[in-house]
Amino acid sequence: MGCGSCSTGGGCSPAGCKSNGSCLTNGCSKLDVHDWLSHMDMPTNYKPYSIVEVKFKGSRKEFYHNNDNIYLEAGDLVAVETTTGGYDIGHVSITGELVRMQMTKRHVKEADVVKKIYRRATVADVDKWKLAKDMEWETMHKSRTLALELNLSMKISDVDYQGDKTKATFYYTAEGRVDFRELIKKMAESFRIRIEMRQIGMRQEASRLGGIGSCGRELCCSTWLTDFKTVSTSAARYQNLSLNTLKLAGQCGKLKCCLNYELDTYMDALKHIPDNVSVLKTEKGDARLQKTDIFKKIMWFSYPREEAWVPMPIAKVKEIQQQNREGIIPADLGEVVEIETKPVKILDYENVVGQDSLTRLDDRRNSNNRNKNNKNRNRTQQQGGNRPDAAQAGARPEGGNRPQGNKPAGGGQRPEGGNRQQHQQGPRPDGQQAGGQKPEGGGGNRPQGNNNNRRNRPRPNNPNNNQPRNDNPSNPE
Repeated sequence: MGCGSCSTGGGCSPAGCKSNGSCLTNGCSKLDVHDWLSHMDMPTNYKPYSIVEVKFKGSRKEFYHNNDNIYLEAGDLVAVETTTGGYDIGHVSITGELVRMQMTKRHVKEADVVKKIYRRATVADVDKWKLAKDMEWETMHKSRTLALELNLSMKISDVDYQGDKTKATFYYTAEGRVDFRELIKKMAESFRIRIEMRQIGMRQEASRLGGIGSCGRELCCSTWLTDFKTVSTSAARYQNLSLNTLKLAGQCGKLKCCLNYELDTYMDALKHIPDNVSVLKTEKGDARLQKTDIFKKIMWFSYPREEAWVPMPIAKVKEIQQQNREGIIPADLGEVVEIETKPVKILDYENVVGQDSLTRLDDRRNSNNRNKNNKNRNRTQQQGGNRPDAAQAGARPEGGNRPQGNKPAGGGQRPEGGNRQQHQQGPRPDGQQAGGQKPEGGGGNRPQGNNNNRRNRPRPNNPNNNQPRNDNPSNPE
């Protein structure tokens, strides 16, 4: 049966459906049980097990009799019997022989199952059930407002409507007992339904609401954890964790359930560690315990007014401890044990997760710029090596676009085609070239490209002066 409240098609997933476990399939269930017997063919004369497990909002699951032998599959919506009258809508979670195993696991006897399945949910049942679920959010906020008006020290965390919209269960958390009789009267007048108040703990509240833990994953209580065991601070003490309440507390405000996960491993390792080994007496002084590695079975000791720590194996510590009990004081702790550090293993796989440096793009951009500069430098060197022989004497390549003119001796001759636009400075005398003739040794050699200097130009107003002006009095012609 396809999901009707999201666009995921036939298979609804928690990422695609946002109905918080109340969609039309069982894919959003946080406590799904895999039916590993579904691919097996039952015998011919096999009679199906008459009890079916049905799941409701949150983690509530109950067992019902299928007296009418209705063909049911996991994920089907069914109308079931309730204890207060009416009917409720739930999903079929398990059918067949796997239900018998679940009842044995939960210590439920077949005689204790009294409620039954009425029918498959019809279209009218589903429409009414959807309307009831849509009213839960608004009802919860209104009930919180009523509780604040009555100054009740309680927090209403969730509301669960019955499938026929005749009853609502309010889940709340409180530090102690709360007299909510006046609250029930006001809520019954406001909502016109039967009210049931159910107190839950902080862990159950976090399980129903869900969230992300400090580890970055979804809460264990809202995904797979079904029972809540007691967690004490001794679990953190055995694991050498800092007794900081802010770090050890979870979303519910209590100690994290994951503190019990590795506790058995630490308890097994602590069996080999000697007890009451805080000081070892030697002739050199009293060595105090500083650190213990229970998995490597190494203990570190230090002498007073010394910063160096002496690592010792557990066998040596037990030996010195036994000597102190017998009244024998050794000279010192013995030879220092060198701890071999294994080299860091180089991973032989490509980093496909993206855990690279944040400046990896900058390095790539810098390498690209260096490659471009090298290419431009090589191209310039290649062009400079293919110049004609005249370039070695000072001649410019073609396309220089400079005015023609006679250079001083040793200056070289410009190639043809390097004409530059001439400046219109008035009429020039006959026989005078565009650039003018520089005198030999007149004022030293000037850099190329300064042929338009006014000092070396002839004066057009003086017809008798056909030679360039000599401004160097120390070198008369």
